[in-house]
Amino acid sequence: MPDPSVPPTPPVPLAALLAREDLALRQIAGPSDPATVIHWAHTSEMADPYPYLLGGELLLTAGVHVPEAAGSGAYFDDYVARIVAAGGAALGFGVAPVHDTVPRALVEACDAYELPLIEVPPRTTFSGVARAVWQLMAQARLAELRRVTEAQQSLAAAASRPDPVPSVLRQLAQRVSGRAVLYGPEGTEIASAGRPPEAAVNSALAHLTQVVTSRSSATATDTVADTHLAAYALGAGQGFVLGVASPRGVPGDHTIASVAAVLLSLLTGEHQSGSGAARSSALVRLLLGAPPEEVAVLLGAERWVVVHARPDAHAPDAVAASALGAALGSPLVDLAQDVVRVLVPADREAPPQPGWTLGVSAPASPHEWPAADTQAARALARARATRSGLVRHGAHPGLSALVPHDEAEAHARALLAPIADTPALTDTLRTWLSLHGSWDRTAVALAVHRNTVRQRVARCASLLDTDLDDPDVRMELWFALRQ
Repeated sequence: MPDPSVPPTPPVPLAALLAREDLALRQIAGPSDPATVIHWAHTSEMADPYPYLLGGELLLTAGVHVPEAAGSGAYFDDYVARIVAAGGAALGFGVAPVHDTVPRALVEACDAYELPLIEVPPRTTFSGVARAVWQLMAQARLAELRRVTEAQQSLAAAASRPDPVPSVLRQLAQRVSGRAVLYGPEGTEIASAGRPPEAAVNSALAHLTQVVTSRSSATATDTVADTHLAAYALGAGQGFVLGVASPRGVPGDHTIASVAAVLLSLLTGEHQSGSGAARSSALVRLLLGAPPEEVAVLLGAERWVVVHARPDAHAPDAVAASALGAALGSPLVDLAQDVVRVLVPADREAPPQPGWTLGVSAPASPHEWPAADTQAARALARARATRSGLVRHGAHPGLSALVPHDEAEAHARALLAPIADTPALTDTLRTWLSLHGSWDRTAVALAVHRNTVRQRVARCASLLDTDLDDPDVRMELWFALRQ
């Protein structure tokens, strides 16, 4: 968890603040270390500011709290010691209106405790110093965001190269000015990029990856010989780990490494997933001419249902289609122009999905998939027309179970012969009968005008030479249309 005492902004080098000509600040005591940074500016005239400091502050004071006899006692020693104990980064002393110069005893105490002491001239206000600190923080934050954004773009481009894993590692090592290593499930180094660190650092990084694997942690960090180490578990506990060694440890490195970890999780996912490899193999075999029933065994189920789905509020997109597949428990998703098709193992229940209208086929073997696809399309049309969230094909047994299949098909062909060559008529009649003769709902299901439905149904009645108002006729036609 992040430390709540540290602000979510990059620290500001004290040297950058001293370089501001408009402030005219001057360091008069303490070490001049370029690595000294401040997290914020805080003003206090308390004799003991310790309880009010979080650490990393530039503490500003005008010396109001300083007693007149402070120069001859241990007052400043105690004062500076408390600031250092609280983690203060530097002390700024304002000249005027209380003191004409910075007390000599304070200068000596800051030198003794190695606390940078900054002289604030009379014309510079404390609020001006604080504003300058926040301006520098904002600039640093903007630079950090730009760096992270550029790194994300370069990592994404690397992931699309023919050699994605080595390319991502090379980009990551370059962006953090360190080394990036991909470790396999057994802790072996699979690929790496960047300059190899010292043996001790390399060993510590390998050990850190083992810590992540053994403890099932997402990340782990450490510091060895001023080198920042981090390990990121890839995927869902399959044992792949990304190790990163960075000598700088600058803000943004963790974000950049996290992006690389996500990309590597995706890139290694198909290799570490048996089901992913099986799907890839099935696709290749299908493209090379193998029949569906032969490659279906690679997908892990004998019987499947086809689901057709449409979102209620907008056209389907790739993200929504992927989310629907995940919700239904299947990665076999096809995004068509206005419908999403999902192939789901029959032993998994396809429940209603909020924001979607679904049509579900009957369970089918691979050689029956085309027919199941048609069933799902019809079920979706019925669901949309009836404003139902989900409709399943063949939810109840019908009369077809009482008639031999061959005889039922022969009867259907003879009965529907006059309209069989016109799909628009057969589809309209089937939908109209399924919706109990509702013109409006049939029009909605077929996405046509209600007058078009009336004309097609009238044409069917004419070609079939029958009375569609007769319930017996409707029943017989419905039986035939279902074959």
